[in-house]
Amino acid sequence: MMEKSSIRKLAEFIHDLTWEQIPLNVQEAAALRVLDLVSVAAGASSDPLVHQVAASGIFQEEGGRSSVWGWKETYSLPGAVMLNAMLAHTLELDDVHPASKTHGSASLIPAAWSCAEYLGSTGKEFLTAVVCGYETVNRIGMAFGVSSHRNRGWHATATCGVFGCAAACGKLLNLDVDQIVSALGMAGTQSSGVWAFLGDRCNCKILHTGRAAVNGLEAAFLARAGMTGPEHILEAEDGGLLRAMSDGGDGDKVSEGLGTVWEILNMDRKPYPCCRSTHCAVDCALGLRDKVDLEHVVKIRIQTYLVGYKQCAVSECCLHPRTPQDARFSTPYAVAAALIFGKVTMEEFTPEVVVSPGLQTLLEKVEVEPGEAFTALYPQHWGCSMRIVMEDGTAYETQIQDPSGSTQRPMTREQAMNNARELLRTAYAGREEEVIGNILNMKERDRVGF
Repeated sequence: MMEKSSIRKLAEFIHDLTWEQIPLNVQEAAALRVLDLVSVAAGASSDPLVHQVAASGIFQEEGGRSSVWGWKETYSLPGAVMLNAMLAHTLELDDVHPASKTHGSASLIPAAWSCAEYLGSTGKEFLTAVVCGYETVNRIGMAFGVSSHRNRGWHATATCGVFGCAAACGKLLNLDVDQIVSALGMAGTQSSGVWAFLGDRCNCKILHTGRAAVNGLEAAFLARAGMTGPEHILEAEDGGLLRAMSDGGDGDKVSEGLGTVWEILNMDRKPYPCCRSTHCAVDCALGLRDKVDLEHVVKIRIQTYLVGYKQCAVSECCLHPRTPQDARFSTPYAVAAALIFGKVTMEEFTPEVVVSPGLQTLLEKVEVEPGEAFTALYPQHWGCSMRIVMEDGTAYETQIQDPSGSTQRPMTREQAMNNARELLRTAYAGREEEVIGNILNMKERDRVGF
């Protein structure tokens, strides 16, 4: 008898999983992950770029009844999914799964939320779908292999995120196993998203989560309608994604430990609104800040893992940031901001602050290079070292193995709640506690929504 494909094993898990089978800590984690993502999206609800996209006419509003977090207008189901997913990725605060380098929540939670809202699903059905989505996107990413996938230029949040969206929406649509297999196959054949935007100072990164969410949603609906997708989307000799998108990958990662190891529990939360690969350097800078007189700094040398170096310290926009988008992917900028202000918050990513002379002068003193030791430990550890050299030759050094917000150095529940309140205030001023309670008690609700 032929062995089942990795995608079929995953589809069977998705199909068979019930709320009652999910451990209590995983149930609670799902609600917290939803709260985190919704608050991050709500915090970006006034972002001009997403509003410009919405006003462009590409989404049909007439007859739409799907909501966008923090907005009064309603949209078609695909329109709401895409807008929510773009908002979710705007502030660079969405959670991350280190072992796959994916921000899966930014696409799968918007897709699942809007789909559940559209279908009238219960809170438990929605949260079960969210768990399915997380387990899918994270495992697909691990199968690709973080370094080989990223070093080929792929953006895992997009390429893997589409699978998570298909899984979550397929669960909500009550697809059978064969239909889920097809939905995942069709998600895979639409898997896309590359890092080329970074070198050209483009602002289309949020399109990656938007398209992943819509494509995954539609893959599930198409499967329900009878369209079939390739079961061997990962392993096929001709066109299989593991060969096309990595150095061969490891398809066994897709089903390994399903129902025993819950990858949703292995999520990092981002304390700073910038690329996760800058966070280790921010932590180092904050740790050394009180020891140095910035006026007499000659050089700031950083060693980090190769992917972090390539992503945040090579392109022109990383080395000479001029816009908030540039700054969010610049290790030199994040370090300079941390040293000057003693914090790295959304206030440090306004257009005026980014181009301020003092900050621009200091970031030019930051040198980043890849370090073999850090590269060897990645993605298990996202660390770096820092050495600040002063005019008199004095040097201050520090090193961290795991950035703050990681599973090794997690945020407290109090910190998470305070962050959610602050972000929700942007869109739901005066209703923050109501929204938090609604999400944390989602399992008790008959319908999804506020």
